[in-house]
Amino acid sequence: MLDILESLNKIETKAKTKEHLRFSCVAFTQTKACRELIEGAFRFEGIPLPSFVSNSDDDIQSHVRESNVEMALVELNHSDNVAEDMRRISHLLPNSASVIVIGQEDAISTIRNLKEMGFYYLFWPVTKEELIEFTKNVGDNRSREQGLGKKREAKNIAVWGCKGGVGTSLIASEIVLGLAKKHHSKCLLVDHDYYAGNLDILLKLEGFEKKAAAISNVGTDLDTTYAMSMTRKVDDLLSLLSVGSDIHPVHELKEYTRALEYLLKDQYNFIVEDMSKSAQTNIDYQYLVDNVDTMVLVFTPMISSLRQLKMVITRLEKESPNTRQIIVLNHTQPAKAAPISRREIEDFLERKVDVEIPFELTMLKHVLDGGSLFSSRLPVARPILQLIAMILGESLTPKKTSIADWLLRKRSA
Repeated sequence: MLDILESLNKIETKAKTKEHLRFSCVAFTQTKACRELIEGAFRFEGIPLPSFVSNSDDDIQSHVRESNVEMALVELNHSDNVAEDMRRISHLLPNSASVIVIGQEDAISTIRNLKEMGFYYLFWPVTKEELIEFTKNVGDNRSREQGLGKKREAKNIAVWGCKGGVGTSLIASEIVLGLAKKHHSKCLLVDHDYYAGNLDILLKLEGFEKKAAAISNVGTDLDTTYAMSMTRKVDDLLSLLSVGSDIHPVHELKEYTRALEYLLKDQYNFIVEDMSKSAQTNIDYQYLVDNVDTMVLVFTPMISSLRQLKMVITRLEKESPNTRQIIVLNHTQPAKAAPISRREIEDFLERKVDVEIPFELTMLKHVLDGGSLFSSRLPVARPILQLIAMILGESLTPKKTSIADWLLRKRSA
């Protein structure tokens, strides 16, 4: 005899499952075959079709910032290295989205590398049934707040000044401005100067005041909503975390700042620390070892600055050999005033300088007038873009030589 109640329960369960699979989805495709398979699978299962967008950096970054994406399908069937391509575009995707990568690389290393980045991997070719089953599992993970989509966190970049006055804050602000405006990445700039600093000037913030630290809230009212309220929004993709206090010592403010950062790490693609020399403490060294992905070490061609740089490099290589280091030589005076040359610096360090920023007399005036260096026509723009590209793991496109430049060099020769 047919059990009507049992049949009704099955129907209800199936209806709930389909309802559960209603999520905002986008598919970044490279081939017609993949697009048609996704369309057919979603239609067959009764799931709302995803938005289809061409898989290019420009299209990805423009689409995900204009919509609330819960799940993204990224086809990389034309990729020569799936993991490297995903590493390159990962900053374009919101951390809150579950990402399924579709590719033809049949290698355990690909799956492992993508998992470490917080992405699912689906081997192509795939059937409609396999795609739907995979998508259902990812959707279930989201509903239970589990799975890889919940593990992606901001890349932590520390801009470390190897002496006072080397331009750490300026470089840190240019990094976040470039990442946000040029690469459309969501960034948080963290100010570690609790009593002074000029990040508000560099970011063109009017009427700025540091947020008053409420350290008594730690462990009680401290949550993501509270942490977000402690930031100052610069624009849709860039925020500043800058706190201060007249009663709390620096070590307490450091712990408070780190607690806020921890709560915000899944809200941004990059967290950039402005570690000017005046803001550094011994607490920061251990934090660098445990948490920072990339160290941008800024110094000038002065002996004291170079010695400090050497000390930091030696300590990092001993305690955190996997932390990526980018060495930036910043000229805050004309090159002829430098007591040591780049060759002497590299001989002393026993390694190459990664980025060299030339002295530019009009640089500060350009910034104070409201401009950004990375997007300017000044000579400092290209090395700053080079630095940002290195942070992203990219290489800067060689600068095109004009006919005038070519003729000038030929005459000089």
